[in-house]
Amino acid sequence: MPARGPVLAALVSLGVTLTAAGQDAPALLEQARAVYKAGQFKEAAALAEKAAAADPKSFHAPFVAGTAYGQLRDNLAAVKAYTTALERNPKLAEAHDRRGDSYLKLGLFKEAVADFDVYLAASPKDSADHWRRGIALYYVGRFDDGRKQFEHHRSVNPEDVENSVWHYLCNAKASSPKQARADLIPVTKDTRVPMKEVLQLFAGKVSPAEVLGAAEAAKLDAEDQKEARFYANLYVALYFESEGNAAKTKEHLEAAVERYKIGHYMWDVGNAHLEMILKKK
Repeated sequence: MPARGPVLAALVSLGVTLTAAGQDAPALLEQARAVYKAGQFKEAAALAEKAAAADPKSFHAPFVAGTAYGQLRDNLAAVKAYTTALERNPKLAEAHDRRGDSYLKLGLFKEAVADFDVYLAASPKDSADHWRRGIALYYVGRFDDGRKQFEHHRSVNPEDVENSVWHYLCNAKASSPKQARADLIPVTKDTRVPMKEVLQLFAGKVSPAEVLGAAEAAKLDAEDQKEARFYANLYVALYFESEGNAAKTKEHLEAAVERYKIGHYMWDVGNAHLEMILKKK
């Protein structure tokens, strides 16, 4: 687990008071939502912050700010905004879920699990969908709980190699790699490159080099090729972690995060994992 003190201290340092005297909070919030929909996330965050300052009772405004900061990958600011929203409306369960995502991306996995649990207590119908909680459980060392979460996720998403792999990773820690391989969830319809080879890697049927080779050999456009290389290196790294090879884990996480940055949630997971490793050095 990474040290949490410096990150939590940075949250406090973001506490900038915005004055918006005389401004119309509903109008500012409407503008924030409009520019957010247009993909102007920095502007949306600024307008939502002004709306929040103009109306100290509004929980919608800091929630919108948090969502915009999340799009900007400014997770410290997102946590602060969602915390403000929850102070103004403690029953705003979705803010716990969103803040949990930001905590996870910051490597604050214990805090992420706590927020996800609060959200799911209020919205139990979403429990099977919540693979993100399973990832957070893996990183706090609650491996059997993580295994159960990914088994539960299978009920709504049975053809996802990533779910199978994270189930394996938790199971390998809770029991053994041999048992995890025997329990590997079968998947036949995940056509993303190189997911077929990733599953075969954890089944013990191909080598890490073959997974990486499949990503390189695929005839894809530039962005899809980068994504394939990212996922190949991420899951090769996680495979090496399950085998206890710290050097290879770090090597392939660095490749995934630093060379093949993509806009997907799993890049943030890989980045948080790499930061955790570097902090331990």
